[in-house]
This record gives sequence, structure tokens and C-alpha cells, in this order.
Amino acid sequence: MTSARSVDMDKLVSLCKRRGFIYQSSEIYGGLGSVWDYGPLGVELKNNVKAAWWRSMVWERDDVVGLDAAILMHPQTWVASGHVESFADPLVECKECNRRFRADDLEGDHCPECGGELTEPRMFNLMLRSFLGPVEDSAHQVYMRPETAQGIFVNFENVLTTTRRKLPFGIAQVGKAFRNEITPGNFTFRTREFEQMEMEYFVRPGTDDQWLHRWVDERFNWYKRLGIREENLRLRKHEPHELAHYAKECYDVEYFFPWGWAELEGIANRTDFDLKSHAEVSGRDLTYFDEETHERYYPYVIEPSGGIDRAALAFLVDAYDEEADPGHREVRTILRLHRDLAPVKVAVLPLSRNEKLVPTAHEVHAMLRPHLMAQYDDAQSIGRRYRRQDEVGTPYCVTVDFQTLEDRAVTIRERDSMEQIRVPIDSLLATLRQKLEQGW
Repeated sequence: MTSARSVDMDKLVSLCKRRGFIYQSSEIYGGLGSVWDYGPLGVELKNNVKAAWWRSMVWERDDVVGLDAAILMHPQTWVASGHVESFADPLVECKECNRRFRADDLEGDHCPECGGELTEPRMFNLMLRSFLGPVEDSAHQVYMRPETAQGIFVNFENVLTTTRRKLPFGIAQVGKAFRNEITPGNFTFRTREFEQMEMEYFVRPGTDDQWLHRWVDERFNWYKRLGIREENLRLRKHEPHELAHYAKECYDVEYFFPWGWAELEGIANRTDFDLKSHAEVSGRDLTYFDEETHERYYPYVIEPSGGIDRAALAFLVDAYDEEADPGHREVRTILRLHRDLAPVKVAVLPLSRNEKLVPTAHEVHAMLRPHLMAQYDDAQSIGRRYRRQDEVGTPYCVTVDFQTLEDRAVTIRERDSMEQIRVPIDSLLATLRQKLEQGW
């Protein structure tokens, strides 16, 4: 199987556009730097990533609830969180070509593009600003949230009151965030508009170290369960100088992308920084009363925070494979996506467009469609249609042939092994569900 490091990103980017995974945003106007649109297959992949995360973090647990907070928040939120003062990167500019770079991304003190001299670093705040209402002044200034976490912290009291939760418990959220990155790039890896999947897990102080390591293990294993090869994953502990202003300890789950190791998700011990800061700035009591110990305190927080766009890209890179096609001159391109993530679960393919086959093929497709993401394809030869489905990661193809007209049975072809079995149409849905749940 193709190693992640040897994947040709130009080929992957081309596949993503050609097959409807990812498009350059506003392409007819020349595009907008590092902003991307997800096409018909891309939105299915992304929704499947979010669904897998939500199922793992909320549905399968009895100690986590969900939230969907607004993107726009009171400006004091970002004062309390420290973002107004501290959410910044060191910016340098080339005196020759005027290109700008993050100083901590560079090696040496000269421009990587033209070799020119660089300015001294200055801090550049990454929050995107806007205004509410018709007047554009400081009194009406708001920020596009740079993370979803603060919506959870400011709703801590609301969730605690309405759900009557006891520690430890978590609040999970999936949503858009925005950062005015100095040097975005590497396709969808670092962008200015992206989606996060974050969970704040509130624990009693003194148990935070234990919970941090439990969540580090859980989150690392989530990527493995969804098919990423273990040799392409690693955990990296932050050095003291790397820690965010709120963090006591932090680990990154990193993936071995074609350009090297890079962060997929961070799991941080945020201590009681956020609740305490919001309580001080807002004047609201955000402490927790522990009925067992009869103490009142600020809970500590363990935060698994991942990027959906980065996760989707890692799943695509890890799944991309090319292999020689026995008996054919062409190379078979395959996305070996996990069944839970595949945009299309099953493709229904009549052997040909013969008028005797088409009605039964449409019948099979109509039967599957309410239950599974199913696609119908009758263009070109059956071999080419198999290849098209392999290329977008479809786990199973169902072929309707002339024998079907006699025995009311169809052939299921599995993507990775290309093995086939024949099943009656009456048991097709049950068989596909079993294969999608348990594998081939």
C-alpha cells in the first residue's frame, strides 16, 4: 500500500477536484487564498467524520452532552479568554519582495522566496474582526470566533443547571472557527475558515492529570479505529515554552503527512483558567458545588480539540493508494477509506444499459436509497465503473446482470480485495448492513 509520505499531493488535489471532494472557493473569480468548498462527495466525507466523532464523544458515552453555540459572541468573551491580548503569531516581512511569514516557521533570517532581509518579528493578532449594526466603530466591533471552546465555557452554568450533571462531565461542540493565518497552506491543512470538533471535560482538581492521559489514549485510538495506520500517527508532548497561556500540559496527535509530521488534534489540560477568567470578567459565579465533599470550586478542564478539515485530509492521504491492475494497462487508484467514512456506501451498476436490466437496477437502487448513501451508474463499461467507485472509496458495488432476471440475485463486489459474492435481492439490504458494520 502507498505510504503517506510518498503520496503525490498534486494527484490527490486533482482527484479531489475531479471527483467532487474539494473545490477552490470562488474559483470563477480566481479563488480566495486558502479557502475551500466541499463538493458532493466532500461534504459526505466531512459529515461522516463529524458523525463518527459525535457518536464516539456523545452518543456512546453517558457523561458528555452536546452544544451548538453562536459564532458571534460578546466581545468581552475574548478579553476574558486571553485572545485579545495573547492570540497572536510572530510576523516578519521581507524587505525585498514584501512577502510575509510566521517567524517560527522559518529557518534562518532571510526570506525563503528571494533571500532578502527580513524585518524584526512583530506580534500579529489572528482574530478576524467585524461589526454588528450599521455603525462601524469600536463600540460595535465583534470577532469571528477563533475557537468553539469559549461558547462552551460561557454556557457552563446553563448546561449544569438544565442537565443536573455531576463531575466529571463534558460538553461537546462541532462548528466553524476563523483565524487570520499569516501563512496558510498545504491544501486544506491550514486555512482561515475551518471546522473544529471540541469537547471540554470538567473534572475535580487533583484528578486532572489522570483524565488528561485517559483522553489522550482515547483520542489517539479514535483515529486508528477509523483506519489510519498506526505508523503514521504519533503523540508529541508540548515543551514548556510551547504551552498556551491557559495550559498546564498538552499533547498533540500528529499525522505523517507528505510534508512531514503535523498536528491533527491537541489534548490539553486547561486547568481552571477559563471558568475563573469568565467569572472575574462577567461577575457571574461559575464555581461548582460538590455535594460529596461539600466544597465549592472551579472545575479543571481537559480539552480534546481537533480540526475536521485536517482529519478529513489525513483520512484521504492515508487511504490513497495506487496498484497495478492485473490484466489491464491502467493503474488502479483506490481510496481505502473506512466504511464509516466513505462518502458513498454502495454503487448499483447494471451490467449494461440493456433495456431488460435497467428496470431491475433502478428497483435495487430505489430499495437501498432510503437506508444507505447509494449511487447509480450505468455509463461506460462495467470495469470502468468499478474503477470510478474505487477512486472515491465506495466499499461495495452491486451488479445487476442477466442472471439477475432469472434468479433475482445480484453480485456484491468488495473494493479492496475485489472479491465477489452473490446474494438474493430480498436479503441484499441486510447483507450490506452487516458488511458495513462488520467488514467483508
